[in-house]
Order: sequence, then structure tokens, then C-alpha cells
Amino acid sequence: MYTRKGDQGDTSLYGSRRVRKDDPRVEAYGTIDELNSLLGVVISGTRKGEVRAPLKEIQSLLFIAGGDAATELGSPQQVPRISASDTKWVEELTDRLLATLPPLRNFILPGGSPSGAMLHLARAVCRRAERKLVAAGRAEELNPELLPFFNRLSSYLFNLSRWENSNAGKDEEVWKPGRR
Repeated sequence: MYTRKGDQGDTSLYGSRRVRKDDPRVEAYGTIDELNSLLGVVISGTRKGEVRAPLKEIQSLLFIAGGDAATELGSPQQVPRISASDTKWVEELTDRLLATLPPLRNFILPGGSPSGAMLHLARAVCRRAERKLVAAGRAEELNPELLPFFNRLSSYLFNLSRWENSNAGKDEEVWKPGRR
């Protein structure tokens, strides 16, 4: 399917307002979409239900977050929005992981098992989505629940990568400054 409506470099927000494709809001929800796709890659590479199930739920929340970011506050379009309860759920997931992991006392290098490394990459993309939301929020008002959600989600993805690597028997590689 194609509409040809974006051939000149603009697109529609959810509703009728047209903006340039490099608009901060479009950059934000585009990065959210990228994160969702990357989580699909992670899911496809693991058989562990304790990894797959929460990531599938997170993918659903990322669709909500993308629609939320694409819809102006006060819009007549009724869309689901990220809520404080979504953020709380991600915090609970993180707390369960942290209860099983050794305390982190050093910076660690991203890597480890294939799925652990992909989760490190997902965390970095999540942080970029968060930065894009900050930029979009400077241009116009966004749902204030989006930033805490992405901040907690990046923590969850980081700790899930640690958990995945631990379960794969991969030691965390401590970053050592000045090492060549």
C-alpha cells in the first residue's frame, strides 16, 4: 500500500495536521517504532518465555507510546496514552530482575550473548527515543508520562541484558579506562 502523500517530505500526525518528516514529534515516534522493531529481533532470537512474554507486552505498549507521541494533547482523536501504571509495571519487572542479579559496581561493556548484546542495543535505542521525546516536548506539549516510561524502560532493557547474559553463562566485561 502507498498513498504518495509523503512524497514531498511531509506526513500527517494522528488527526489531520501535516508536518515535515523531520519534525521532532515524527523523529520521536519514528525512534519508538525502531525500538519496537528491534525488540522483535530480540524476541525472534530467544526461546525463553521469561524474556519473550514481557517484551511482547512492551511491544504493545510501544505501539501505544508511538500513537501517543503522534497525537497532540487535546486532540479530538481519542487514543490510548501511556500512563503511570505502565511505568509502574516496568519498574516491577526491573525490580524482579534486580533481585536475581549481583549488584553492579562498575560500568560494563555491551555485549555477551547474541540476545544480551541485542538488548544492550535496544537500551541504547530506547535512550535515543527518550532524547527525541525531550526535543519534541520542547517544541510542543506531550503526555508527561512518556518520559518516565522510557526512562524506566531503558533501565529494564539494561538489566534484562545482564540477566540474559548471566543465564547464557557470559560474564560481564568491566570497562577499564585507558585500556588498549
